[in-house]
Amino acid sequence: MCPVKGGRMTSDASVSSGDDSGGGSLWSMEDAPFTRFHAYMTWCTAGGPLCDGYILGIIALALTPMVDDLGLSTTMTAAVAASSLVGLFFGALIFGRVTDLVGRRTMYIINLVSFVVASVLLLFVVAGWQVLLLRFVLGLAVGADYAIATALLAEFLPRRQRGTALATLLGGFWAGYTISFIIGYVMIDVGGLGWRWALASSAVPAILVLALRAKAPESPMWLAQRGRRAEARAIVRDRIGPEYTLPEVPPEEGQRMEWHAIFRSGYGRRLFFIAAFWACQVADQYAVFTFQPRLLDTLGISNENLGTVLISLFFVAGVVPFIFLVGSWGRRPVLLVTFIVGAAILALLGAFPAMPAALIIIGFGLFGVCNAGGSVLQWVYPNELFPTGIRATAVGFGAGMSRIGAAAGTYVVPFLFEEGGASVVLWIFSGVALLGFLISLPLAPETKHMRIAESSGTTHSER
Repeated sequence: MCPVKGGRMTSDASVSSGDDSGGGSLWSMEDAPFTRFHAYMTWCTAGGPLCDGYILGIIALALTPMVDDLGLSTTMTAAVAASSLVGLFFGALIFGRVTDLVGRRTMYIINLVSFVVASVLLLFVVAGWQVLLLRFVLGLAVGADYAIATALLAEFLPRRQRGTALATLLGGFWAGYTISFIIGYVMIDVGGLGWRWALASSAVPAILVLALRAKAPESPMWLAQRGRRAEARAIVRDRIGPEYTLPEVPPEEGQRMEWHAIFRSGYGRRLFFIAAFWACQVADQYAVFTFQPRLLDTLGISNENLGTVLISLFFVAGVVPFIFLVGSWGRRPVLLVTFIVGAAILALLGAFPAMPAALIIIGFGLFGVCNAGGSVLQWVYPNELFPTGIRATAVGFGAGMSRIGAAAGTYVVPFLFEEGGASVVLWIFSGVALLGFLISLPLAPETKHMRIAESSGTTHSER
């Protein structure tokens, strides 16, 4: 390790981090204060999860009228509901690696353009297979953005604010989810074509995010890792300040890493942990929330769409304290507590389906708080636990593999309804949350306030 005094690196550290200008000591960009530029990059990145939350929420309200209008079978209904998750799997898996190879910024823009096009085309669908295909394309774009945008943001952030800023991205998801329900609730019955307009409306947030990202720079860490140090130093000087330089990095950061490096040198264990906890969270999230109007209807809530809108407000409000707890309390306790409490709430809802409507809505709302609260770690852990050369690859692989469980969970819910009703659905997904807790208990590390070279190395303690 290069010498560091009071957070200020000596000239030796400057040289080792790529600042070979030859004189003076510089601060590492990881020790910079959180500036307006960091806030801008956080907002740009949060736009991707916002679009993801929007397309998840809007399908929940559009599904019932779409099924009636297009005459979809149970199998096609399940396939349409799960199609964006399958697309997300392939998008994250493929484009995470592409992002590590060609750069963050190029893919940062391209994926949102495809998102806009697919959204607009949903206005003209006349058959279930067309909805399935376009929702699959939307999933590809969202999956790509998970790997692209979060890696880019993580590589700019100061170390002490990294956890909080990355956790904020889930606020974007739940904001998009809630906005989609409000807009869908208004649009869904308009002129008999409301569900088409509702699905196509996802183009609007995508266009706004695309415009916001126009001035985002390339990651200086990625440029330095590819040998383009002069460009990297110029971005740090221009966007963060002339007194800052690239952070010190371990020797392997100067090498081009093959994709299979995510499975070896201690990273395989981390990859399993990330994929597993992420899968358990999104399996509950997508399965329970995609079919939430139907769950509420089955449990006796007369206006299930309004009930879903009210419950979604818990998500946005509930995620806020966990954004800050990740930075103060730590990553590990947030993950474990939200898993076990969420499992208990779903079990109680399944055990007492005849409880008063107000308690049912509160119960789902509290589960939303736990699920959303724990989900803030989906973009914190993978970006902190892997080095620059395979960071987007690892994020994409973890996100992609997690969506296998989410897609399977979403696909089986209609059949579970037919066989056992709402209680069976809730008990099964309570078990999924409990499984997430049991996996995380021995594997979840604490990375609070670590430098990215330290947290992504293989020498620090995993507990």
